[in-house]
Amino acid sequence: MNTPFGLANLWLEGDLVTRFVAIALLASSIITWVILLTRFWGLINLRKLRPELDKFWRATSFEDGLNTLSNHIANPYYQIAKSASQASLHHQNQSSNHRELLQTLNYSEWMARSLKSSIDAFAGKLQKGLTFLGSTGATAPFIGLFGTVWGIYHALIAISSSGSAQIDQVAGPIGEALIMTALGLAVAIPAVLGFNAINRANKLLLAELNRFGNDLLAYFVTGARVKPGE
Repeated sequence: MNTPFGLANLWLEGDLVTRFVAIALLASSIITWVILLTRFWGLINLRKLRPELDKFWRATSFEDGLNTLSNHIANPYYQIAKSASQASLHHQNQSSNHRELLQTLNYSEWMARSLKSSIDAFAGKLQKGLTFLGSTGATAPFIGLFGTVWGIYHALIAISSSGSAQIDQVAGPIGEALIMTALGLAVAIPAVLGFNAINRANKLLLAELNRFGNDLLAYFVTGARVKPGE
């Protein structure tokens, strides 16, 4: 049975503006869910790497500790530790012609800045997709509201053309308006919730990376990791 309500009628009876709004909301929803699924999957995989740190610190040498870390390309702990090792060698192997570049930084300051740079680089990667999620969560309700206003506008045009406000003349446009509102909310709510969840998970991960970086700094400067409580 044909009905003036529903997504099919929204597409068939809607004009260019209505279809553009529907396509924009659909595209935003698809991109939002792709970002959410990929980011959550990535965070789950990163959490699985946490137990490897115990093996890293129990290794007999720094190189052996690096070898205990898996998935070197996507492992932030490995990347930070490797960059710290390279920074240490860089500082120690400077030739006399370039020593002036490091005169204002002692070894401890140099390593601290190098570790911070590595962690900040990974922090930038963690922000990937969050801008889109935040923008979608903020704008999708208004895009849906625009579709609602446009649908009501069509309803008023139908009433004006017919000279009477019969239900069969306005039900379609009003139903179209309500669907656009629902679509806007359906896109915005997952984006906002996902943004908050990923942002919180990122903060926890960065706190863990900063602790790991401090332990590495202590190891390279003093030769031993600072144990908890010291």
